[in-house]
Amino acid sequence: MNYRHAFHAGNHADVLKHVALLALCDALTAKPSPLFALDTHAGRGLYALSADAARRTGEAAGGIGRLWAQPPAVPAIARYLDAVRACRAAHGEDAYPGSPWLLAHALRADDRIAACELQDEEAAALKALFAGDARVAVHPRDGYAAVKALLPPRVGEVRFARGLVLIDPPYEAQLGEFDAALAALREGLARWPTAVFALWYPIKQRRALQPFFRRAAALPARSALLAELLVRRDDLPLRMNGSGLLILNPPWQFDRALAPALQALRPALAEGADASTRLEWLRAPA
Repeated sequence: MNYRHAFHAGNHADVLKHVALLALCDALTAKPSPLFALDTHAGRGLYALSADAARRTGEAAGGIGRLWAQPPAVPAIARYLDAVRACRAAHGEDAYPGSPWLLAHALRADDRIAACELQDEEAAALKALFAGDARVAVHPRDGYAAVKALLPPRVGEVRFARGLVLIDPPYEAQLGEFDAALAALREGLARWPTAVFALWYPIKQRRALQPFFRRAAALPARSALLAELLVRRDDLPLRMNGSGLLILNPPWQFDRALAPALQALRPALAEGADASTRLEWLRAPA
């Protein structure tokens, strides 16, 4: 793969994904039993927004840049900005955390994290980032294959009943990526049905996603929730107009916790009058 997330770090899609990821972590850590988190497409874990890649696109200015300048008074967004602030205190004022850094920040001493990255350079940076953190195992391997290899999770003598799987692929194959992602979700649910699964997806033309939504609704999960943020209208095929998360088996009342954040992100990150959000059950909890 040629994809490098450094070009897109801190953009509107990262904001949505990371606000939701931290909210999931907080809901899961509300119970005392240990957790296991699998990040299938982890990237390098930490990005510098002053680096050439980020400056070339300028995407962070329309994401974390806007929230940093005018933070909405919403708990889930404040939680996210606190995490970014902690990252910058540790790594410099231009730092932006990737999902594995946020998992390590949000989870506890007895929780465990597996972060997978296939690209050699990115995997080496990820391994260096977590060299001193025994909770985090870095796997330089294909993330989809890791769903089969690492689930159900066991670390030493500990078997984990609860946890989170984040699937955040680059979509270099565009719509074809959904075949691999849905297959991984089906495999993961069969192996670890008690876990929460979150799949991030880009939105260019919403109508093209209808087959994905139908197939996602048929997955053997207890419940399935869609959370989306579009910063412009959803029919511009050459741009990423927004993004979403398919969340399977979300924690109890997670939709209520996330709703105020979505409502605040729409005006904060909108790039036109057609910005919108969606929070909808594909399958409601029984």
